[in-house]
Amino acid sequence: MASGYGLQGGPSRCFPFWQEVLACYVVNTSAEDDSGKKKCAPVLEDYYECLHHKKEAARVRALQAAYRKADASSARENAPSAGQIRNLGLLDKEEDTKQVLGG
Repeated sequence: MASGYGLQGGPSRCFPFWQEVLACYVVNTSAEDDSGKKKCAPVLEDYYECLHHKKEAARVRALQAAYRKADASSARENAPSAGQIRNLGLLDKEEDTKQVLGG
């Protein structure tokens, strides 16, 4: 929340990061010279990550993609063929259905 207060009345989850940003600006800038803002870029980046979770979401997407790729590359044992899946015992194919279902 912009006010610094969270939904439950206490400080918001990102308020400590915002305090670090302000402290960095106070130490590194003045009214005449604001070139010290460059020193605060990592702190500001941490604050933005706390707000938006973009890096965390990118990591999660990368892990999920790697998991799906690994899962797709491994062959399943006893996987039914396309023909076995298509008929599903609808037209006098009870034997194939029993094989697919393992019964």
